[in-house]
Amino acid sequence: MLRSQRVEAIEQYVYERKKVSLDQLCEAFNVSKNTIRRDIEEIVARGNIRKVYGGVSVQGNKELLPFNERNITNLEAKRRVAAKAASYVEDGDIVFIDSGTTTRHMIEFIKDKANITVLTNNLDCIVSAVPYHHIKVISLSGILSRTTLSFSGHGAAKLLESYNIGKSFLASTGISIESGVTNSDPEEYEIKRVAIKRSKQTFLLVDNNKIGVIALLTYCDLKQIDYLVTDAPPPKAYYDYMHSYHRQILIADSW
Repeated sequence: MLRSQRVEAIEQYVYERKKVSLDQLCEAFNVSKNTIRRDIEEIVARGNIRKVYGGVSVQGNKELLPFNERNITNLEAKRRVAAKAASYVEDGDIVFIDSGTTTRHMIEFIKDKANITVLTNNLDCIVSAVPYHHIKVISLSGILSRTTLSFSGHGAAKLLESYNIGKSFLASTGISIESGVTNSDPEEYEIKRVAIKRSKQTFLLVDNNKIGVIALLTYCDLKQIDYLVTDAPPPKAYYDYMHSYHRQILIADSW
């Protein structure tokens, strides 16, 4: 294995395990500690992985918490972000609403729109839309995850491929300039990627404490997001990055 290939493999190994020791890396890649230390120096310089005592860990990594626990965290901020994103939904739109504790509030703020079609794998969105006969709901197939209260699996992504989507409203576990838009659930990875591919416009809904966080899987680059919707201004580097790709950052209104 070439050194460049080994370095990439080590980085992926650390991402998958969140935290590993030098001894683990030496055994896994059959190299000396001196070699591992040199490889680690290169990986750490990229900014996504940091040194810890006896090994390395993912910088700012965040694991997926149970849905109920995530849902009560920053609840007001999440509702404000959902309201801001929902203001971009227009009568007659075909939208995809992702699973997530921020996107779940979207129905509340689009209930007065006319002739809306909502594609979703979000169980909360499906239930919330039931009283509103003017909102047509198309549910993705798949297995219900009780961790995320969403339907996922290969069948869900394949079904989504069939539709033309005007606007997608996506959630993530974390975002960073270096690692892009990341998520902790491999089952939902492909759904998110398909939604971006099939949409004319993409909105990413995140409360501010997810900025700078890196989760297990990157499902798109930040430059693939048309609108980043959050509750407080992110660091200037994010404005510079988004502006360079003609993308916008939307800050949720205060209540």
